[in-house]
Amino acid sequence: MNITEIIKNDYQNFPINQNYDIYAKEVFFKDPLNQFRGIERYKKMIGFISTWFIDPHLELHHISQSNNTITTRWTLSWTTPLPWKPRISIPGWSELKLNSDGLIISHIDDWDISRFDVFKQLFH
Repeated sequence: MNITEIIKNDYQNFPINQNYDIYAKEVFFKDPLNQFRGIERYKKMIGFISTWFIDPHLELHHISQSNNTITTRWTLSWTTPLPWKPRISIPGWSELKLNSDGLIISHIDDWDISRFDVFKQLFH
């Protein structure tokens, strides 16, 4: 199975049974809320999502690879554990950079909506 097939599989199963073997040990991760380095920290972030979010779902809309760069478009959604249980939905994209061994050394996510627009979904 090539790396794009593994990523597709990870999106389908997200956040359960993720394949961390495709990441370099010191992978750099950045999104609108986080920035850090290291696979252990990445695993903790995914663990947080699976522990605190209800019914998280990561829908893959598109994936492509050009040389050492993989680009994905997706929508992440979950139900928030608040008494009124709002559903949050964030459309966005990822850029994954591969090293010469074919491991992901950089994973940068961005959102198509602002952090404030995400926050406002708590009250709809």
